[in-house]
Amino acid sequence: MEKKQGIGFFERYLTLWVALCIVAGIAVGKWLPGIPAALGQFEYANVSIPVALLIWLMIYPMMLKVDFRSVKNVGRRPKGIVITCVTNWLIKPFTMFGIAWLFFFVIFKSLIPEPLADQYLAGAVLLGAAPCTAMVFVWSYLTRGDAAYTLVQVAVNDLIILVAFAPIVAFLLGVGGVSIPWDTLLLSVALFVVIPLAAGVLTRIVVVGRRGIDYFNNVFVRKFDNWTIGGLLLTLIILFSFQGETILNNPLHILLIAVPLVLQTVLIFFVAYGWAKWWKLPHDVAAPAGMIGASNFFELAVAVAISLFGLQSGAALATVVGVLVEVPVMLMLVRIANNTRGWFKKPPISTL
Repeated sequence: MEKKQGIGFFERYLTLWVALCIVAGIAVGKWLPGIPAALGQFEYANVSIPVALLIWLMIYPMMLKVDFRSVKNVGRRPKGIVITCVTNWLIKPFTMFGIAWLFFFVIFKSLIPEPLADQYLAGAVLLGAAPCTAMVFVWSYLTRGDAAYTLVQVAVNDLIILVAFAPIVAFLLGVGGVSIPWDTLLLSVALFVVIPLAAGVLTRIVVVGRRGIDYFNNVFVRKFDNWTIGGLLLTLIILFSFQGETILNNPLHILLIAVPLVLQTVLIFFVAYGWAKWWKLPHDVAAPAGMIGASNFFELAVAVAISLFGLQSGAALATVVGVLVEVPVMLMLVRIANNTRGWFKKPPISTL
């Protein structure tokens, strides 16, 4: 897979667009309440059909970029894959739960009512159990990561999501005392992981078979460049048209939610990055390993939060705050990774 030419205009200013969507969504909810009322009528099994369509627009282009044939290369340099898998699935979800619980139920106890704290914890858990799938290619490029190895890391990660996401979410929310319907959780995974993943794989096979890999990477995939951001921004406007009253009544909560999310992001980056340094991996493997753990598949987290708890829920709000802080925090970590490149020496391939 060819490297992208850095972070795009929309991605670079994603925090600004999210902030504008918050304002636009709140305005729609306050002055045009008929719009969210009408959209709220289109649901099936607690899943908002308009939002589901928009989320497919976000996720499908990401799945096009994942080449599962790269998984056959896992055994060649396993240490980076081990770091990615252990950090993402055995460390990150549980530290996210612990940090979020500490802040929402202890440190911020006097500022957040317990029912809302439950919801915010649920949103944080959904973010913690959904490691990055697409934006990691951007972070890898910006840190001069090994593009081929990053692709292997993402492909393995996506396969694990299929089987690990739902059980981890259900377990952690159960520990936190938040009850969820298993059928809705599994339906959400099917809708927002299995279906777009299968569609992406089939599309890739057909297009590459007919036109070749160069056409697929350089022409076909680029046709979808703006779909993900467009779908995300429209989803956020709809979400905040439902969330307007909550935001206006609790503006401080945006900041309160952001604090543990930012701390978790930085912690997980240094766990994976430091581990890679300890194992003497090259920087072009260590940096993407840190980035894929630190960043989140926030599109999936938003989708599942809406399906499980509703557009007006605190859980959905918490996942959106994750979107709000993602880019500036990750750009900070990119700078740290680039400034510490000298910490790493490239070892012989046989030591990987």
